[in-house]
Amino acid sequence: MLAIEDLRSRASGYLNQDQIDALTRAYQFGAHAHDGQRRASGEPYIEHPIAVASILADMHMDHETLIAAVLHDVIEDTPIGKDQIKREFGSEVAEIVDGLSKLTRMEFETHAEQQARNIQKMLMAMASDIRVIVVKLADRLHNMRTLAALAPKKRRAIARETLEIYAPIAQRLGMNQIRLELEELGFKSLHPMRYRVLAREVKRVRGHRREIVDKIRAAIKRRLRQEKIAADVIGREKHLYSIYKKMQQKHLPFSEVYDVYAFRLLVENVDTCYRVLGTMHNLYKPVPGKFKDYVAIPKSNGYQSLHTVLFGPYGVPIEVQIRTREMNEVAEAGIAAHWLYKSGEGEIVASAQQRAREWLRSVIDMQRQAGNSQEFLETVKTDLFPDAVYVFTPKGEIKELPKGATAVDLAYAIHTDVGNRCVGARINRHLAPLRTPLATGQTVEIITAPGARPNPAWLSFAVTARARSNIRHFLKTIQADEARTLGMRMLNRELESYGLKLDTVDKTQLDQVLAEMKLKSREQLLEEIGLGRRMAPIVARALTPVTAMLDGPATRIAEPTAQPLVIKGTEGMVVTFPKCCYPIPGDAIIGFVTAGRGIVIHREPCKNIADFRNQPEKWVDVSWAEQVDRDFQSEIRLDVTNQRGALATIAAAIAEQSANIENVQMTDRDDRYVSMTFIITVRDRVHLARVLRAIRAIKHVTRVQRTRS
Repeated sequence: MLAIEDLRSRASGYLNQDQIDALTRAYQFGAHAHDGQRRASGEPYIEHPIAVASILADMHMDHETLIAAVLHDVIEDTPIGKDQIKREFGSEVAEIVDGLSKLTRMEFETHAEQQARNIQKMLMAMASDIRVIVVKLADRLHNMRTLAALAPKKRRAIARETLEIYAPIAQRLGMNQIRLELEELGFKSLHPMRYRVLAREVKRVRGHRREIVDKIRAAIKRRLRQEKIAADVIGREKHLYSIYKKMQQKHLPFSEVYDVYAFRLLVENVDTCYRVLGTMHNLYKPVPGKFKDYVAIPKSNGYQSLHTVLFGPYGVPIEVQIRTREMNEVAEAGIAAHWLYKSGEGEIVASAQQRAREWLRSVIDMQRQAGNSQEFLETVKTDLFPDAVYVFTPKGEIKELPKGATAVDLAYAIHTDVGNRCVGARINRHLAPLRTPLATGQTVEIITAPGARPNPAWLSFAVTARARSNIRHFLKTIQADEARTLGMRMLNRELESYGLKLDTVDKTQLDQVLAEMKLKSREQLLEEIGLGRRMAPIVARALTPVTAMLDGPATRIAEPTAQPLVIKGTEGMVVTFPKCCYPIPGDAIIGFVTAGRGIVIHREPCKNIADFRNQPEKWVDVSWAEQVDRDFQSEIRLDVTNQRGALATIAAAIAEQSANIENVQMTDRDDRYVSMTFIITVRDRVHLARVLRAIRAIKHVTRVQRTRS
């Protein structure tokens, strides 16, 4: 009960009594739902959601968010459903909890696909209510704080996902405080040795730096007093993960990365920011090219600040950030600052909210155009690492693009139609190709042409998620159109053998075939044929009524008289029996369409078909014909005592059962036993069983069986 009392205490500073009571009721509901469940660390499970809600209470999130945090695992881990939560706590809470619940009741081919679908669902839910991601980030933060109870392999997997997905999302939404802690905890779990080495070095060096830091801080404060400017001067420590990333990306030794002194100056308003900037440039000389104005041009997540680097005393570089206190709140809390400033929300906070919603709208566009959940996740990952470049359109509008963006990225940033029709660019009035990387301050005009269309080569240099997803979407649409045209041509060529065309096929027959093949439309069927996923002869046969087959050209029905029908429905088709599993009549079988080999018939337990499980469109339901008048190969293996004449005795027993021996191989197991592998021909499973019984009756045979695969 101490946990809920702590949560009530944190929330009582800004929530009213009715809201506190609702929060307590949510705790009782969640505690009952999770009764008997424990975390990997051994503590009662309810302590985790209470800890998540406490993190959110420190951010002054509203009471619906806190209730959703307390209940965030109820749908996923207990029998309680969304409707019950809606009845008890309202639709807003129910929607947030549902958005946080993983897709545990669905089947996925791989863990990567499951992860991608879970994140996809979360981002879609976040688009309708941004509080979904705020709760999820708090949930992930507490999980990272308590990661030590898990096995090392699972720790590393969760840490990697945190660094690749959740920390960048926190950064994209401006939630810097949570982002930094996620990065530090993720780094510690993913690379524990590197973390310890860096932590030891930072601790060692920090003591030598204290005197210099104190002198610089005193000099800054003294100059600000002389100018009669009120400001808080805060020394900033570089975080271990940012040190590690900088060393890794720029191939720098620790001494060069850490040998920077950083300060943050907080003032009352924007005008004072620029006054303080001038004061700092008078105190210490600025380093050319190192000034960045994120106040006039905020970052994509709403972050605002003035950044400058100065030549400090003793030749040391000094990084200085200058911002208002409201800017600092947004920089630390991001979109969550909206709830901190709920009464009289500030202009900067509203700007951060607006930018977050614009990003979420772009995420929805990516979702519509992505081929599958994993492609969507890769696109979002690309969009989560913006190191901004700012360029101007000819009309003077500022466009923000990630570092390395090209003219084609700008074209799609302006409008999808501009991107699809662009052919070149003018950069500072000079013609340039679309692959040209852009730099801050350039004026860029996109040149378009009516008949132009995206080129697949653009994917090799397009950087933004919007450009890449639009290019892929356009190319898929073009590919689908071309595939349908080809499929129509191939299918009509096969239907001509029956005196038919696709347009003359009975609609009932076509609908029946589409239903059997689990396809939605005629266009999808043609696309499948054009892309080689289905064979035109098989589709043509399925579309042809029996009367048309009998009345059709003799060449189509003459073939079965030359070769007995073995598999139902494959008249005129190439049928192959592979040597991996040696199927014979009576076996449960499945057909697989393979280019150049027609329909390949496998036994259902065959190990080799596992490689094709992810290509269900190529599977064909098949069965043996009623009367099969031919022999089939089958493989059997025997263990025999090493006796003279054993092979002759076995061969005679096989011959007595009217089976032929096609091949035999012998392997000495040891001095006493020999392994023999026979390829024999039999008519069906009954015939094979008689052969196995005859062999099993031989004195020297210790084991005989049919090979599986």
